[in-house]
This record gives sequence, structure tokens and C-alpha cells, in this order.
Amino acid sequence: MDIKPIKLLIILLLGGVIAGCKVPPIATQREFEPLPATFENRVDTANSAQIQWRDYFQDSTLTALIETALVNNFDALTAIQRIEMARSNVRATEGLLKPTVWGGGTTALRRFGLYTMDGAGNATTDIVEGKVVPTHLPDFFVGLTASWEVDIWKKLRTQREAALARYLASVEVKNWITTNLVAGVANAYYDLLALDNEREIVRQTIGLQEEALKIVKVQKQAGAANELAVEQFEAQLLNSQHAEVAIMQAITETENVIHGLLGRFPQPIVRDKNQLSRAIAAQIQTGMPSDLLKNRPDIRAAELELIATKADLVAARAAFFPSFSLTGMLGLQAFNPKFLVSTPQSLAYSVVGNLAGPIINRSAIVAQFNGAQAVQIGALYNYQKTILDGYIEVNNQLANLRNLAQMFDLKNREALLLTRSIETSSKLYRTGRASYLEVLFAQQNALQAKLVLINTQKQQQQTTVNLYRALGGGWK
Repeated sequence: MDIKPIKLLIILLLGGVIAGCKVPPIATQREFEPLPATFENRVDTANSAQIQWRDYFQDSTLTALIETALVNNFDALTAIQRIEMARSNVRATEGLLKPTVWGGGTTALRRFGLYTMDGAGNATTDIVEGKVVPTHLPDFFVGLTASWEVDIWKKLRTQREAALARYLASVEVKNWITTNLVAGVANAYYDLLALDNEREIVRQTIGLQEEALKIVKVQKQAGAANELAVEQFEAQLLNSQHAEVAIMQAITETENVIHGLLGRFPQPIVRDKNQLSRAIAAQIQTGMPSDLLKNRPDIRAAELELIATKADLVAARAAFFPSFSLTGMLGLQAFNPKFLVSTPQSLAYSVVGNLAGPIINRSAIVAQFNGAQAVQIGALYNYQKTILDGYIEVNNQLANLRNLAQMFDLKNREALLLTRSIETSSKLYRTGRASYLEVLFAQQNALQAKLVLINTQKQQQQTTVNLYRALGGGWK
């Protein structure tokens, strides 16, 4: 037999495998601007994000609502199931690194063509002494079969690394959901307290307007006022009553927002509206911007996703190299079940090694590699964007907290002046030294100033919540 053609075929095959192992280069990635050293030139050694939310919020009603939300919120419960899915994926990739062994049995019936090598050989061969191999040949097997892909190029190990990183990222996503849930419940709670206070102010204003309407009606009967004045005072009263009904509807909707976050059907929420005006935290410590990298779950999730995509890229690159797998079987095999226990005659085993690599039409592998590379670069951009968004968010909340303090002081002084102007204009009106329009304007302006003051208080409370969230607090 001439072995030269066989050698030539082997050389060609090896050359094709080597050529098929050529891997596209990994794209060069851009460098990003480093994270600033401070927030607004603040140098805080401590960080309020380290405070547990139970200690951060001093309102027992609010903390009870948050407790319920963390147990019953459907987004949080769904996130837990995503963690379980990711954990299962990690276990699956770990299993790929180990040999797979099956136990069982098979039965078969075969007939070889008589004009074939197997058929001709069987016709002249005894399967047992004095009996040739039957034309219809049964085959019974009981034993073990195994397969194992040897992870030469670390493809399977990097797949496990990617799965592990995504599992850890799913935990961080759940933590981020917790952070947002705590902030969401707190913000809705302060919305509710603000509405309670607005309703109280509107009720007080309605009382003043009802008293003023009685006075102008008496003055009309005495000839000191006309019907137009009565109509204007009555219209203003109706407007305030309309505002009260609108606030009551807003209260119902806000309560239901809270119930939705708590995962329960509507029920009364007992609260103290005076909690809105409790002292704002005097100083929220921001720590250093670098603290965001370990405190904010969304940044850590983005970082873990980046790690996962890098591992995916390594695994996609390894697909260009040949894969080596082993398969084998060990068991008892015979044409008749009664011979299965006849050992060692019925003992059967095999071991097969398989080395295979892409040679022709690698477009699918190239596309998979290019896709993995694009996803990895996209994950890098998302990581950098998440860091940038976090830093900007903290800066915005710091500026908002500082400016709201000034706004509250100014609006509080305005509201006090306008409240006094109601009494002043009423006295002047009774003595004929002010018109009814001045009384109406004084009441309306005082009402608007008080409502804006309540809204500013609410914004102050919510800004402390949002800054706490922006720093990465609330999930611990």
C-alpha cells in the first residue's frame, strides 16, 4: 500500500486546521477621563451611604412601610428569581468542565446487506460454536457511556467566569432595585405628607374665606358693598373648595402608589403630617467620588457585566481553535440477554478521541466573535456612563439641597408677610380704606405662598432621600 497519499492528506488536513485557527485581532479601546477626586471640593471622610436605611429615616411609619415593601414588592421578588436563574446558569457552566457519564441500556436489531463486507463476513463466522451470525442480529448493551470536552483553550472556564460575573451582577441589580424601592417609598410618603399639609392649609383658607363672605354679605345689606363683591368672594371660596377636592383625589392616588410599591391592596395609612417639617439632616456626608464604585449597586453591576463580556470575548476567540473531546463506553454487550452475564466474553469498552477545528466557512464563528467584541465595547461604554451619571446625580442633589435651603428661607418669610397681610387688608376693608379686591388678593397670595412653602419642604425631604440613593445608600 502506498502511504504517500495518506501522508499528503494528513499534511493538508493539519495545514487547514492551522489556517482555520487564525483569530481576528481584538479592537483597541478608547481611554476615559478619570473620576474626579471630590464632589464640589468637599472632603468628607465619612459617607452617609454606609448608614442603614432604618437608621437614616427616623419616622417609624415610614420605616414600617419600607419593611413591608422589601418583603412584598413584586419587582424585588422578581429580582430574587433572576438571581436563582443566574445561579443555575453558573452550575450549568461548571458542569461543562466535568465529564458527563450516563448509565443505562440499549437494544437494537440490525441486518447487514449480504453483499457487504459485514454481511459476507457474518455469513461465514460462528457467533457461538456451531452457529453462524444470524442475518437479523439482536444487540443488547448494559453499562456506562461518557463524554468530555477537554478545555484546552479555556473556553469552558471563561464561560463559567462569565456566568459567575452575571450571577454577581444579578445580585447587584437586586440591591439596586432595593435602593430605588427604599427611595421610592420615602419619596411617595413625603408626597403624601405634603398633600396632607396642603389640604390643611386649604381648609384654613376656606375658613377665612367663609368668614370674609359673611362680612361682605352683611356689608351689602348695610349698603357698604355691592353684589359684585359678594360674587367675587363666593367665587374665591368655590375655587378653594375645588382645590380641596383635587387634593383629596391626589391623596388617594398617592396612597395607592405606596400600596403598589408595598404589593398590597389599598388600606388606610396612618401618618403624622407634621413629620414633613421635622428637621432636615444638617449634614449629609458624601465621602469621595471613588466610594461610588463600591457603594452604588448599579455601578458594580455594570462592572460585573463588563467582566462577563470580556470572558465572553475570550470564549468566542477560543472557538477559532480546535476542540478536543473524549467519548467512551464500558459495559456488557451480547446478541442474547442470557450472555450478558458471561464475562469476560460479554465485556465491551471503547475510547475515542476527537480533534476538530474550523477550516471552511468560518463566517458564523467570525460573526460570533465580532458580536462578542461589540457587546464588550458596549459594556465598557455603559460602565463609564453609569459612573458619570452617578457622579452628576450626586452633584445635582448637593446643589439642590443647598439651593432649597435658601428658597425655603425666602418663601417662609414671604408666607409670614402675606399671612399678616390678610388680617391687615381685612381691617382696612372694614374701615373703608381698602377695596375688597385687595382682601381677595391677600388671601390668594397667602394661600399660594403657603402651598409653595409646603412644596419646598417636601423637596428638601425628597432631596435628602435622593442624595442618599445617589450615594448608594438604602440596600444594606
